[in-house]
Amino acid sequence: MTATTTTPMRELDHRHSDGIDVRLLWNQGDNKVHVAVSDHKTGEAFVVEVREGESAAQIFQHPFAYADRGVPAT
Repeated sequence: MTATTTTPMRELDHRHSDGIDVRLLWNQGDNKVHVAVSDHKTGEAFVVEVREGESAAQIFQHPFAYADRGVPAT
């Protein structure tokens, strides 16, 4: 049996508008930042990793501009 360790994601910011939740998350284990989006009207949900040199605030404010590189949220 293999033990699995999960590193908690810390929520740095959150906003909600018109059925859309946007969360700014930090993974303490790998020190990466992600923006998670959930549209409760359409059921669409995805996560975008903030790449080195990018503005996390920019992606957090305009996540659908980066949706093409997002991965489906589970």
